Amino acid sequence: MSISTRLVHQESELEAILQLQRQNLPQHLTESEAAEQGFLTAEYSLEYLRQMHRAHPSIIAVDGGILAGYALVAERSMGAGHPLLEDLIHQVERLQYGHRPLRESAYVVVGQLCVALNYRGMGLVPQLYHRFRESLEGQYDYAITDISRANRRSLKAHRKVGFKVIHTFLYEGSEWDIVIWDWTGGRDTVVATMSPKGANP
Repeated sequence: MSISTRLVHQESELEAILQLQRQNLPQHLTESEAAEQGFLTAEYSLEYLRQMHRAHPSIIAVDGGILAGYALVAERSMGAGHPLLEDLIHQVERLQYGHRPLRESAYVVVGQLCVALNYRGMGLVPQLYHRFRESLEGQYDYAITDISRANRRSLKAHRKVGFKVIHTFLYEGSEWDIVIWDWTGGRDTVVATMSPKGANP
């Protein structure tokens, strides 16, 4: 088995991402599977994945012709096309990290990360994120995403990579943690606060 990570470069790979995504939505998992293995929340259309791809190709892990996992790159502008991403970006834009508001910072959103069931436990999450950072680090200071508190496996995997929880918010009755991966090399202090009222444009 030889698994490699690289950027998406063809439509069939977007279709494979969509298929893997659907397999890991809660409606396709038992409660015990979701609790033990984690789950995805956001459901994207093929057209939405195409829009993400046009802004910046996402990262995939492949084993021959098999999609083993993916990490979706979501530019800030992509929030307008999906309610969950839109709410995340709205929350992020109200936060301050280090010495300035995040709305004034260069950050990219992890639109979603998933590893296929047969490839879990093989260290693919750090491999995907290594390629994710490698492809974007010169353009951004931070990678940000949110994780349902019910998805303990995902939060644990993100902490191992280097993400830190900076805020918790409610979305449709569930608690979500906003996590950040700081690529600045420590020049920013690890502090996150809500911006003052009225500071949001």
